[in-house]
Amino acid sequence: PWHDSPAVETTRPVAPGIGWVRMALPFALDHINLWLLDDGEALCVVDTGYARDEVRTHWQAILAAAPRPLSRIVVTHCHPDHLGLASWLGARDRAPVLMTQGEFLGAHALWHQLPGHCVADMLAQFRSHGLDDARLEALAARGNAYRHGVAELPSTYQRLFDGNRLRIGAHEWEVIVGYGHAPEHASLYCAALGVLISGDMLLPRISTNVSVFAATPEDDPLGWFLASLQRISNLPADTLVLPSHGRPFRGIGTRVAELVEHHRARCAELLAACTHPCSAGDLLGTLFPRELDTHQVMFAMGEAIAHLNHLVHQGVLRRVAGSDGVIRFERNA
Repeated sequence: PWHDSPAVETTRPVAPGIGWVRMALPFALDHINLWLLDDGEALCVVDTGYARDEVRTHWQAILAAAPRPLSRIVVTHCHPDHLGLASWLGARDRAPVLMTQGEFLGAHALWHQLPGHCVADMLAQFRSHGLDDARLEALAARGNAYRHGVAELPSTYQRLFDGNRLRIGAHEWEVIVGYGHAPEHASLYCAALGVLISGDMLLPRISTNVSVFAATPEDDPLGWFLASLQRISNLPADTLVLPSHGRPFRGIGTRVAELVEHHRARCAELLAACTHPCSAGDLLGTLFPRELDTHQVMFAMGEAIAHLNHLVHQGVLRRVAGSDGVIRFERNA
């Protein structure tokens, strides 16, 4: 329904009581969509942007143009572009932060570099999956990149559960928890408005990243993600989807079908490539036949492992531990 995006420091109405704000990101994926919900005499913010001075400046201008206090801040998940300024915005009006427990604890694990979520363990995981030394060194040199985008973390929060119903202004929103992209990603659905704030679970033009963490090396996040998409696809076909990246769209069923086919095709490519034992590092070029910067390599490795794990869970690949310590995958007979 929209062929362009809101200008900097402006809010575009997209449905009754919902404003669309766009903030910049310092990556190849260069923007995030954030949402302002009418909450009576206050405003509710859904997601907060990456912790940069320019984003803080834009927020100050947007909130000055709509002079109402913030009632609460809903965070869909713990990634820096969503959680980054939650503490800062919350302090403005002592607004509580609402998120699922998985996202709250996941954020603290990444920020504080707890075992299984720290850079050292990520590097060890990628090394065991065959990533080359040059790329490992580049990742190590970045340090804890999570803290670059999350200046501080909330120390308290109001916990969201799947199926919760939040009364925000005149409307009720249902919490839909999805898996695979983040620990317990919370999307928001308003049946009365016919609107889904999908976060990163459903995007119009790209597939959200699905990665395996070092803490849970044999997980099947791709399987969880695909199951979560099927649940979302049961919403009415004319639902207006408000995604975190790209522009709002309609056609949930069509988009979910595209994503299911996309991941089926990626899995088929990996399976075809495994004519002999291959590591995730060996197969990066199969999944991503383009130049990758260091930030993208991190996501690409996590995604390659996720697809290979999914094929193991489906019973068509098996892991083979080499004498060199590298995990490889080969077809089952």
